[in-house]
Parts: sequence; structure tokens; C-alpha cells
Amino acid sequence: MSKPRILIINTGGTLGMQMGPSGYEPVPGLLAKQLSQVNELHDATMPAYEIVELDRLLDSSNMVPDDWTKIAQCIAEHYNIFDGFVVVHGTDTMAYATSALSFMLRGLSKPIIFTGSQIPLGLRRNDARENLITALILASEYSISEVCLYFGGKLLRGCRSSKISTHSFSAFDSPNFPPLGEVATDIEVYSNRLKPLSSEHEFHFLPIQTQRVATFRLFPGVSSAVLENLLRHPLQALVLESFGVGNGPTTPDFLRVLREATERGIVLVNCSQCGQGCVEMNSYATGKLLCDCGVVSGRDMTIEAAITKLMFLLTRQLSCDEVRRQILVNLAGELTE
Repeated sequence: MSKPRILIINTGGTLGMQMGPSGYEPVPGLLAKQLSQVNELHDATMPAYEIVELDRLLDSSNMVPDDWTKIAQCIAEHYNIFDGFVVVHGTDTMAYATSALSFMLRGLSKPIIFTGSQIPLGLRRNDARENLITALILASEYSISEVCLYFGGKLLRGCRSSKISTHSFSAFDSPNFPPLGEVATDIEVYSNRLKPLSSEHEFHFLPIQTQRVATFRLFPGVSSAVLENLLRHPLQALVLESFGVGNGPTTPDFLRVLREATERGIVLVNCSQCGQGCVEMNSYATGKLLCDCGVVSGRDMTIEAAITKLMFLLTRQLSCDEVRRQILVNLAGELTE
């Protein structure tokens, strides 16, 4: 019986970096050389793998939507050749990338596992080796048909993940959805939490293009004038990071700014600043008044999922009303309806 074949897509990121004149930076060809020296990858029980690199390796802080489309395009070009995919990605914006690809990749029947590290593979002490080896095992031995993020012993749904630590090896969490799997002495994948096979018959991907989207975090004493300036043309959509279950200031001037933005066709999505919980805009009068101004609940979506979902919907050139409706629809497991 032939071994499963896994494609490793290297986009850049700490895992394959080395120290340069200004700090850690990605180096073309370095990761492939380093992997050839990892003995565990050549064990008889490990899958066969090939590695490809994007044309331009990036620190993930420099990633833009066009780069997400390049990753999706690479997967699409190799989809029928390989049994699963491991994407090596920088941690800073990995949750944005996994959220974006969750919306972009349609009809998935194979695992897409993103991973990375806090310390480069080339250093004597690192978390890169375990993350990569386990990601390869997950991509080759388990029936997963969605975009996931594996890091520090947790397998997370891509569009439910957020980076929570700058230094811990457990750098990611999924605050509103339990882990899809946990890894310690054994690997345990919870099949009842995985997405079922897509009802779409054929795999394909829908690109995401850069859209005029922003976020705005509320705080006590926030200026209506600052928000009004942000909401000027050409902004298309705004994620409003609200208090608690979706509350915010309800001064006449603040509500006027929101109402006028909605009337101009700007989509306003309400996501809580709290890591856990759900936006319930009918719980308090302060939330209800935001709703009356046309602000749409983001339910329990992460900020990363809300931003990338807006970009995905706006790329489809949907009407403002349709975008507002689709925000409340569970497209990829990103929210609890």
C-alpha cells in the first residue's frame, strides 16, 4: 500500500527563518534543506512529502489578500495529486489566513493544516519540529475536510482561531468553539466536531481581493468625530469592536454617525472585544440602539473571521443588503447560528 502524499506549502514565517542583519527573516530554500535533516520525517510511518515555496516568502505581517489567493491557487493546482496539505505560515496573521481560506476553499474533501512556530526550526531548542511533524500526521492519517490550524498541541478550526500569546508555545486558541483535536502522548481528533463533507460536489476556490474594510475599537470617551472620519468614502465595511455583548455609546452624535454610514451603504458588523461569548444586541438598550442604526451582529465570530468574511463577500460584489444578510449565515463554521 502506497504512503499518503502531503504537499508542504512554505509561505514564510518563523518556522523556516534565520537571523539576518535586522532580525529573523525567511530565506528561500532553507526550509527544504532543514527538513531533509529531520530524521523523524524519514521514518517509515511518516507520509511522503514534497515542498513548494511561494515565489516570494513573507513574514506574515506583510501578507495581503492576494497572498491568500496564491496559497489557495497552489492547493487547487495540486489538489488531485496529494492527499493532504500542510501550510507553513507566520504566526502573526495565521488566524486571518486560516479564516480567509475557510471561506475561499469550496467542496473540500482533504485536510488543509496550517502550522508554524514561535522559534525557528534551525535553533537548538524550538517548537517547530513537533508542530510540523504532527501537522503532517494530521494531514495524512485523519479524515478532515476543512481548513485547520495546528499549534502547540491543539487542532483548531481555522475560522475560529486567534493568536493569544506572543511567547507561549500554546500561542493559539479557539475561544467560542472547542478544539477539533488535542495532542499529548496520544493524538485525539474529535470527529463529532469536524465539519462534514461539503455538499458541493467538486473542489474549487473563490479568490479574495483587497477590500476597503476597517476595524474600530470602542473605549470610554471615544470620539464620534474620529469614527465619522473613518467612515468616510471609500470605506465599504467596518467591524465595530464593542463592549460586552455588543454594547456601545448611545449619545445622539454617535448614533447619528452610525445611522448615516448605514444609509450610505457601509456595512457595520458588531463584534465583541471579549474573547469569549456572543453578541446579543437585544440584551441591553445600548445594544438595541446600535441595532436600530443598522449595525449587524457578528454573533460569536472572531475579529479575524469577521474581517476576512467581509472581504470575501465584498469580493463577490454583493449588494449591501445581501452582505448584511450573509454576515449572519454560517458559511464555513465561523459562527454559531
